[in-house]
Amino acid sequence: MDGDRSEEHHHHDIEIEGGHSFERKISGILDDGSVGFRQPLLARNRKNTTSQIAIVGANSCPIESLDYEIFENDFFKQDWRSRKKIEILQYTFLKWALAFLIGLATGVVGFLNNLAVENIAGFKLLLTGNLMLKEKYFQAFFAFAGCNLILATAAASLCAYIAPAAAGSGIPEVKAYLNGIDAYSILAPSTLFVKIFGSIFGVAAGFVVGKEGPMVHTGACIANLLGQGGSRKYRLTWKWLRFFKNDRDRRDLITCGAAAGVAAAFRAPVGGVLFALEEAASWWRNSLLWRTFFTTAVVAVVLRSLIELCRSGRCGLFGKGGLIMFDVNSGTVLYSTPDLLAVVFLGVVGGVLGSLYNYLVDKVLRTYSLINERGPRFKIMLVMAVSVLSSCCAFGLPWLTQCTPCPIGIGEGKCPSVGRSSIYKSFQCPPNHYNDLSSLLLNTNDDAIRNLFTSRTENEFHISTLAIFFVAVYFLGIITYGIAIPSGLFIPVILAGASYGRLVGRLLGPLSQLDVGLFSLLGAASFLGGTMRMTVSLCVILLELTNNLLMLPLVMLVLLISKTVADCFNKGVYDQIVTMKGLPYMEDHAEPYMRNLVAKDVVSGSLISFSRVEKVGVIWQALKMTRHNGFPVIDEPPFTEDYELCGIALRSHLLVLLQGKRFSKQRTTYGSQILRSCKARDFGKAGLGKGLKIEDLDLSDEEMEMYVDLHPITNTSPYTVLETLSLAKAAILFRQLGLRHLCVVPKTPGRPPIVGILTRHDFMPEHVLGLYPHIDPLK
Repeated sequence: MDGDRSEEHHHHDIEIEGGHSFERKISGILDDGSVGFRQPLLARNRKNTTSQIAIVGANSCPIESLDYEIFENDFFKQDWRSRKKIEILQYTFLKWALAFLIGLATGVVGFLNNLAVENIAGFKLLLTGNLMLKEKYFQAFFAFAGCNLILATAAASLCAYIAPAAAGSGIPEVKAYLNGIDAYSILAPSTLFVKIFGSIFGVAAGFVVGKEGPMVHTGACIANLLGQGGSRKYRLTWKWLRFFKNDRDRRDLITCGAAAGVAAAFRAPVGGVLFALEEAASWWRNSLLWRTFFTTAVVAVVLRSLIELCRSGRCGLFGKGGLIMFDVNSGTVLYSTPDLLAVVFLGVVGGVLGSLYNYLVDKVLRTYSLINERGPRFKIMLVMAVSVLSSCCAFGLPWLTQCTPCPIGIGEGKCPSVGRSSIYKSFQCPPNHYNDLSSLLLNTNDDAIRNLFTSRTENEFHISTLAIFFVAVYFLGIITYGIAIPSGLFIPVILAGASYGRLVGRLLGPLSQLDVGLFSLLGAASFLGGTMRMTVSLCVILLELTNNLLMLPLVMLVLLISKTVADCFNKGVYDQIVTMKGLPYMEDHAEPYMRNLVAKDVVSGSLISFSRVEKVGVIWQALKMTRHNGFPVIDEPPFTEDYELCGIALRSHLLVLLQGKRFSKQRTTYGSQILRSCKARDFGKAGLGKGLKIEDLDLSDEEMEMYVDLHPITNTSPYTVLETLSLAKAAILFRQLGLRHLCVVPKTPGRPPIVGILTRHDFMPEHVLGLYPHIDPLK
């Protein structure tokens, strides 16, 4: 993940050949020949060597930061002053209209996703079942494994060749985006396309993966597509939607999209809102709560309407399954002290197993990254190998279990069942017998969970069956996550947790008043808490899934215990993956060692600044030779009495200003003319890959010698901190305000007006501890 140090924010020591005016500027001699600062603005020879490359999906790519701060330059102020009431109403209406469209689109995609999975997987399982009934066992295996291999190869090919960013869950990338980290194609239309179809093929291929994590990423991609007004590359553009040309508004839309994804995956609208609040979003406010709740409500209504259409049988094999609703209402919720002890035990075991799961997932991901970086063909070969292994386990393990006589009074035709999904699958058994392990392995993941959660009968699954299934799902889930297909972690974790929860319920037997189906739910909750470390959102999602509010106290207890136990060993799985992928995520707390440092201790490199009225050639040279995205603008004589910090100018704004060629031959201020000739929307952020680049500029030698007034595009009210401010306070300020640049100013007068600029990479442990290796990271 380590790449060349070419980060857009940080200010390195830069050697420029042929750029004399630029060199003079750095050394402190002004363009008119007068002597300015007699030393570089930042007299340090430090470099920030933290990696600017991160793994997004299954590919390495450069990363940048997002501008969540309101950039208060003259164009912004003029735009807000000139807005009429009707335009303000239009802006408010569009925010709610987009929230509605996000909910509508995510709900439809979630339904079609389930419809496709149920029908494709149903066809495969019916084909396999029919061949098994005819005792054509080898043909059945090759049909089963062949279908899985074809589907897996299709999913892997989409990910490897079209959108590598679509691989994996997508939740870590969405979480990082909402924290202020941007990476190319993380929310692109191609990523959306592959996420949808890759998830359908991957889940239908029988992998131990879920479609819930990919649905969160899908919702975020839909929100981004709508928020930027479509895609010019794919000729899908809507001018009336191009209103949100800034990262701040897009962040809010993508938060709504992530919440809608959870609501569509689990049919849990309130759980979706809480998931966005607890796990995904880094910034929250009441108005955003209203809009996310509205979005998830739209999802719930859309799903309910579409499911009603399918009750008549017009949706093929899509029936009660698919959009998972594990109704365990029939279980009686009565518990005593021994039951509470069993729940505590489940929580402790879930915490230990969950932390071990996270540890193993981390090791497997690091191993797979070495394979994936060798190229698309290796990614596909890895997927095919895991597919064959999964098929062998699903088809081979049921042969290890004995056939069980059908329960008395179950009804003719229900045991053994002939349909694609049932709790009583015959597999290789004689008449009136069923194979309980095949009912779990040769089924869709949703139906397997429904079978584990069932409360109809106590003993349909043997203790040995539950133990074998738990071990198989636990390790298959670990080796499957990280291959180049869209894959969620929710379903593998719920499967493993439900199996060992039901196993504990069977072992307790008459000692417990709780039903084994309820033990399955508590086992799933404990494992989810141990891996993902969420509490409130998981609790509500599970209760919405199972439609059983009476379980609330026990689910809360088991989640709290499992999270507390697991936190003693490592971080949550999504936090761990964010770190492993190299995404510079800003936590909501400062590290302890930061209290021993101040802001000036970590600013790095030589600072490159511009005068308020700067020569075009100087700006062009700076943009060409660096990848910085923020430049301090200094007011200096004769425009002011002394050197003062005017503010910060963004790279994107400088490029637009240079392309407009509104230059002056004289070194004078003429910002009012620029304000009259340009509009704020000219400086709005373009969609993915549409922004101007330095290569797009065509400037003559004569224009290079002219001047441009930077004041109209300069944020004249940047956030600044004293150089003596505690680094811990600076980190909390940076994160809570959603900043990209934080100016460090001197404490004493008579010095250059700015000491340096802090970006998120300056707060990363590898940078700080690299500068001060003697510091104890725990103190």
